[in-house]
Amino acid sequence: MDAHQLPPQDKALRTHELLNQAYKRLTLDSRRTPMHELISTMLSHRTTHADEVLAYNTMLERFGDWEGVLNADVDELADAVKTTRYPGQKAPQIQQTLRLIKEDRGEISIDFLQDMPVEEAMAWLTRLPGVGLKTATLLLLFNFRKPVLPVDTHVFRVSQRVGLIGAKVTANKAHDLLLQMLPHEAVELFNFHKHLFWHGQRVCTFYTPKCEACVLQRFCNYYQDVRQKGIDRAA
Repeated sequence: MDAHQLPPQDKALRTHELLNQAYKRLTLDSRRTPMHELISTMLSHRTTHADEVLAYNTMLERFGDWEGVLNADVDELADAVKTTRYPGQKAPQIQQTLRLIKEDRGEISIDFLQDMPVEEAMAWLTRLPGVGLKTATLLLLFNFRKPVLPVDTHVFRVSQRVGLIGAKVTANKAHDLLLQMLPHEAVELFNFHKHLFWHGQRVCTFYTPKCEACVLQRFCNYYQDVRQKGIDRAA
């Protein structure tokens, strides 16, 4: 059997091993508070990291705290986060999210998720406006060390090209499929996510992937079935 014909789970584990070597293993330490992570991830949709950070900082400088953001004029809030894409959509979503958290918990805090089972925590988060699977899994993995796997555009693209998931698999379905192939340990899932994210940014880019520099090429479907045959370079 050729390497690129290995079963998806074998490929997933081999991918994890090789990218651990290529990018080095990371420790899982919370980079931001849970509320910071939640709202920043909502702001980050279709937005660069620099613009997301600027929007978040401007919002809190202008309104002081989460109560101030909740009670701000929605147009003024949209102006504060105008460096993001779709600020007119994000501003009311942020306020509605803060309102729902306060109504449900009596305060604007989501620290309680630490003690909630994974499925229950996922269901609670995804009921919030503007919070989908990617946002919920990022928050639960990064802040609460829950065994979930965030799948962003880079993780999704690399996984499909290598052959961990099929061409018709949706991003939402990929969360479950990839999770089933990997150790259910938060630090392992964190490294898999971060390494595929970096690999998609630096090597397996959307346009003209740098296959010749890729440590996964021996068992990558895209490299073996497309690049090696020159299909992606045909005029």
